[in-house]
Amino acid sequence: MEKLEKLFAFAFLVIFLNSCGVSKSLHNRPDVSGYDAAIPEKVKINDSTFVAGNNFFLKNKQGQWELYVEGDPLQIGEITGNLTQDLMQKQEAIFFYKVEDLVPSKTQQYLLRKFLAWYNRKMYLHIPEEYKAEIYGLSKYSSTNFSEIGEPYLRLLYLHGAHDIGHAMQDLMLVGCSAFAVWGDKTVDGELLIGRNFDFYAGDDFAKEKIIAFVNPSEGHKFMSVTWGGMIGVVSGMNDQGLTVTINAGKSEIPLAAKTPISIVTREILQYASTIDEAIAIAKKREVFVSEAIFVGSAKDKKAAIIEVATDNFGVYEAENTDELICSNHFQSEAYKNDERNLKWIAESHSMYRFKRMGELISEDEKLNVDDAVSILRNKKGLNNKEIGFGNEKALNQLLAHHGIVFKPESRKVWVSSNPYQLGEFVEYDLNEIFKNRKGNPATKTISTPKGNVPEDPFVHSKEYKDYEEYRVLEREVEAAIENNETVSVETLSALQQKNSEYWKAYYLTGKYYFQKKYDAAAKKAFETALIKEITTVPDKERIEKYIQELNK
Repeated sequence: MEKLEKLFAFAFLVIFLNSCGVSKSLHNRPDVSGYDAAIPEKVKINDSTFVAGNNFFLKNKQGQWELYVEGDPLQIGEITGNLTQDLMQKQEAIFFYKVEDLVPSKTQQYLLRKFLAWYNRKMYLHIPEEYKAEIYGLSKYSSTNFSEIGEPYLRLLYLHGAHDIGHAMQDLMLVGCSAFAVWGDKTVDGELLIGRNFDFYAGDDFAKEKIIAFVNPSEGHKFMSVTWGGMIGVVSGMNDQGLTVTINAGKSEIPLAAKTPISIVTREILQYASTIDEAIAIAKKREVFVSEAIFVGSAKDKKAAIIEVATDNFGVYEAENTDELICSNHFQSEAYKNDERNLKWIAESHSMYRFKRMGELISEDEKLNVDDAVSILRNKKGLNNKEIGFGNEKALNQLLAHHGIVFKPESRKVWVSSNPYQLGEFVEYDLNEIFKNRKGNPATKTISTPKGNVPEDPFVHSKEYKDYEEYRVLEREVEAAIENNETVSVETLSALQQKNSEYWKAYYLTGKYYFQKKYDAAAKKAFETALIKEITTVPDKERIEKYIQELNK
């Protein structure tokens, strides 16, 4: 946020510090008396393999963690917490330290904690009891290092709304997710094929150790999801009925209270729906607090649809007379046809650009297979194959994704990317095989199907990739120098541009630095160069034009 927005936010926060209604939420705990509290003992096979009865947690050679867990909600929570404790505590620390970086002032951190307690005061009323029980079980293994933020249960509960809060408040909205589906005449075998990039970014460390979870609950459908330590919600997943869900953030107004986190809505859909209609029915009964597109694929329906939810609206979009469906970060259903926020977002953001780029890439092949879907997710260029710089949010592959994923619902197969980003090997999993004969058979080696893996992107070994990684370090260095009014060498600014020469932001930061130092001619030259590059959003472009107007005066 800019300084004025921060002042407003904290003034707003102070007003509500002593609001009523917070106490109940702070003391609410789920009733777990009806669940079995007994869990099997954890046995360590080696540093990356653990088993507990039928349950297991292991790391494959691609660096992904594979988790299998079964039981009632409390058991699933406790067993998951027990098996993943080290990773869960590590992820929690990464997230909270990231927040500390964004809000370094101890006073502001205190106010932020008070604000979150107030803001989340109604969340417990909107989360199903079984998921609160699961989070409660999980929280028994949470870190003891962050007691000033809240008790373990409350911290984990609040973290399930982090995606929603982040994208509502904008400061953490480094999300530009892309998804598409093709079926019928548009795939090589006629089966439904879905690809998606999850571009939620909370720092490099946060995405390093993904968990691919396979859950066999006592009620509902068995399912898999790509997640991280401490997260029971679903951002990308498929169940044993061949129903898939992924989420794409839409443009939201800032709500006055947290309700149902979107990842909990999608978890419920995955666990209890087998068709698009059943998914719609579940989404309709939940109150959310952000705008989100839930991309649903269905083996039974042999197609995909988009459920578009917001605090004040609900719509469903299905493609007519076509074998493809595309989703970025704006809404397409009739319900949002005249929605001002959505129309403004389409006009000013990078959502429509990526939407068109997906359409362009899908049309290049008459029929698509899994390799083609992975290739689309990895594409780093702009419309008409234009070079737009690495890391540009107008690209489908922004080189910051938490994961990329491909589903074949009718075959119950899924491919999950391995690091870095979605450039590493896409690892194949067969849900039919994984959920078969699990009784008394905990795995001690990968449950993936290596022969079906999609090879890594050769780009990861290129000079361009090495330059991009160096550019990212330089970009953070220059941004910090501008923020703190420090000096940057000419060589550093030159390297910033050379390492990612087609990216507008390299020139924008250079211009911003020179502007701050009152080197007007150099600033203007850098800003003018930025203007001829593919700038991410309309506000970004307007900001650069405003700098040039100032310099021309």
